[in-house]
Parts: sequence; structure tokens; C-alpha cells
Amino acid sequence: MGRSEGVLGRFLAFLWLASLLVVVDSRKILPRCPPSCTCTKDNALCANRGTIPRSFPSDVISLSFVKSGFSEIPKESFSHTPALHLLFIENNQIKSISPFAFRGLKSLIHLSLAYNNLESLPKDLFKGMEALTKVDLRGNLFSCDCKLKWLVDWIYHTNATIDQIYCNSPPPYQGKKINDLTLQSFDCITTDFSLLKSLEFQSISVEAFTFGGDQYVVFAQPFTGRCSFMEWDHVQMEFRNFDNITSTSTVICKPLEIDNQLFIIVAQLFGGSHIYKRDISANKFIKIQDIDILKIRKPNDVEIFRVDGESFFIIADSSKAGSTTVYKWNGNGFYSHQSLHPWYRDTDVEYLEISGKPHLILSSSSQRPVIYQWNKTTKLFDRRTDIPEMEDVYAVKHFKVKVELYVCLTRFIGDSKVMKWDGNMFNEIQTMPSRGSMVFQPFSVDNWQYAILGSDYSFTQVYRWDTKKGQFIHFQELNIQAPRAFSLVSIDNRKFLLASSFKGQTRIYEHLILDLSD
Repeated sequence: MGRSEGVLGRFLAFLWLASLLVVVDSRKILPRCPPSCTCTKDNALCANRGTIPRSFPSDVISLSFVKSGFSEIPKESFSHTPALHLLFIENNQIKSISPFAFRGLKSLIHLSLAYNNLESLPKDLFKGMEALTKVDLRGNLFSCDCKLKWLVDWIYHTNATIDQIYCNSPPPYQGKKINDLTLQSFDCITTDFSLLKSLEFQSISVEAFTFGGDQYVVFAQPFTGRCSFMEWDHVQMEFRNFDNITSTSTVICKPLEIDNQLFIIVAQLFGGSHIYKRDISANKFIKIQDIDILKIRKPNDVEIFRVDGESFFIIADSSKAGSTTVYKWNGNGFYSHQSLHPWYRDTDVEYLEISGKPHLILSSSSQRPVIYQWNKTTKLFDRRTDIPEMEDVYAVKHFKVKVELYVCLTRFIGDSKVMKWDGNMFNEIQTMPSRGSMVFQPFSVDNWQYAILGSDYSFTQVYRWDTKKGQFIHFQELNIQAPRAFSLVSIDNRKFLLASSFKGQTRIYEHLILDLSD
């Protein structure tokens, strides 16, 4: 009998201990209502909470917060309540929400963030919440910029009901209904010139060209006295050294392709200027011609062009005794075709078409820029007019916006200008403060029109064309010492801006396209 009683006693003790463990374990599985919260059978209301509780009773399907002390909703704040159907975070001071704040709420059908201080919402905030039927975002301070573009797209595609919400900023959108905006309401694509590489040499000109299906660039290096060629490496995806032309006090290395032959016009300050040809069989450059030293004494710019199917180049001479001269290809070499004028110290020449007719614009240190027009009868350039009230113009470069013709005028002392052709003359439309500028270069990348204003005394300024304003607006600064020329290269679906530097390192920038809505 005693043995039976002992067995029974141990059994009862085991049952008591097991029941105690069940009670303790049930308390772990079934959390109590958090402090500062009131819980009923399936609802929880939290007031004056400084943080979002990490546990609630398992049968809660509706959760509300009022007068909360937290201003941010962190990531995975509700991962412990995946069965929630209703979530109200109203009349609080919420300023920011983590992109992953609501992850896991696959059963949520109603979400309210009304009357908080939200200016934006992170992209894809409602990702994975396909059960939503109602979202209330009223009473916030939304800034309708690119960061909110995704929300406009989500509102358009979601099946959930969205109460009317309004833009608080920026001024053009203030008071507008976000529900009525479209993706076209946002201009979120921008660009950037990002420094890709610095080359350990100084240069005074840079020219990009293609030959034989390959992409090259050539830099004129006045101090080392050479034309330095680089070739694009499609495997390493960078420019590599290709070849050199040794010269003296080189200021311009201008490539010119005629009948599948590559010529390089090498303009020098001393020792005369020359023309080289690429010998494919010998795989090197050979000098084929000297340029008349009596006409070209101090070359400052070279332009190449074609008129009536024939190839020309022109050298602007900046000496007292030289003469800006047009040269023409005759099938075997280049010969002097026309001397435009002596004694004027020309600093730059620009070839362009005005109203479909070939023209030249000469810039000079002694007179206003002069415009010459091609005469089809005499096959010479005749003086047409000049650009009025523009003294001390160092260079003129042209660009087009659709069919409208514009020019950028560089001035070392005084303001540089942007002018527009009105059918008879160029008229000023914009003034660019400049000091020590020797290059004001317009160029286009895809649908963007830029102009870069270099300076010997400060940062180089990049401007981008604003179609609505019809002028350039400031866009970016580049740190280049004494830039002299810029050239754009497009290769392997990438765009590069090469910048020569007279006093520092030559730079290669990459043109990047950025989506501000990401």
C-alpha cells in the first residue's frame, strides 16, 4: 500500500509541475496588453507611447496610436502582428517612415497615416500589401517632388481607395490634388558630370575622332611638344596610349579624314606648322607637307569643313604679320585657297551654316567678330557683317536648339555672352559673368544642351539649357585648372567629356543620367 501511495504522489506532483509549465509557457505565447495601451478582444489603442510596442495579444486585428511621442516608424515595426486588418496612426507627429515599416502586413485592409507631419513617403512603402482597400493620407505636408513620383504611379494602379490629398510644396504645386497628378507632372531625370580619370599631363587642345571604326582622342601638349593620341579599349573600357607626333610648342592637333585617309594638322608656335598622314602599312604618322610659314606665323585655331563636296581647313593666325588662311585639298595635298585678311591678330575661327549657307566667324583682338559668307560663284568667302558692340571677343562657338541658331562668345575681360540669330544679325539674350575665360564651349548630349565656361582664376561653370526660359541656367561646377578646350566622346553607350588643362591635369568626365525619383 505504501508503495502505491508513493507512486500516486509522484504522479500528482508531475501533473502539478506540468500544469505550472503550461501556464508559464502560455504567458510567453500570449503577451499581455503593453503599457499605455488599452486592449479589448480584438482591438488595441495606444496613447502617449514613446515607441511602438514589440508585442500585442495574438487576437488583436485592429491597432491604433494617438498622441504618440515617436516621430519615426522604424523598419519591421509590425512584424509581430502579421494578422492585423486595421492600422490607424492618426493625429501624431510622424515625420518619417522606413521603407520596410509595414513589411509582413499581408492581411491589412485599412491603413491610416492621416494628420501627421509627413512630407514624403519612401518608395514602395506599400509593397506586398495587396489586401489594402483603403489608405488615408490626408492632413500631411507632402512635397510634390520627384521623391513622391512613385506614389502618384501607385495611386493610379492600386485598387485601394485613396482620400483626396494635396501638395504643400513646392510653390508651383501648392494646393494641387496629388490624386490628379500624372507621371508627366514630374521632371525627375537629371544629369551629372562625374570625374572618371585625371591624366598626368597638361594640354591646350583636345579633339575626338573616329578612324577605321575605332575611337580616338588627341591632345596638343605645348610644353612637351607633341600630339598625344589615345585609343578607346573596348575590353578595359578606358582610353589607352596609342601614338605620338613629336613637334615643337604644339598648340593644335586637328584630325581630318579624306577618302579614308587620316591627316593631322599640327599647328606650332615655332618652327612652322605641318601636316601628317597616317601610314597604315607602316603603322605610324609621316609628315607630308609644311604649311606656308610666311602666312601662318602664330596659329591660334584650326577649323575643318566641307563646302560643295570639297574639303577645307582654315587656320586663324594671331601674329602681326600673318594672315588667316583657308586651305583646300586638291587630291594630293593642301594648298592655299584664300587669305581672309592680314594684320588683325585673329584668335579663333568658327565654321557654321546660317540659313543653310556656309559662313565663317573670325574673332580678333583688334576688332569685333567678323562674319564671312561663302560665295558659290567665286568659291570664296566674302565679308558680310560683324557682331556689333562686342569688343575683345576671344572666341565664338555656335550651337542649335531645334532650328534656332545661337553663339557663345568668350571674353577674357568682361562678360561672356550668348546671342541668337534673328535672320539678319546676332542679338544678345544672356550675359555670363566671366573673368579670365578663354573657352565658352557649347555641346549637346542626347537631348541636353550644355555650355561650359572655363576660367583661369576660379572653378569652371557648367550651364544647361532651359527650354522654357530660352537660356542657360547654372548646373554644375568643375575643378579644372585653366581649361582651354572640351570635347565630347560617345562610345559603348557611354558619354565622356574630355577637358584640356593648360596648368593642371587633363581630365576625363563621364556624363551620367540620374533618376531623382529613385
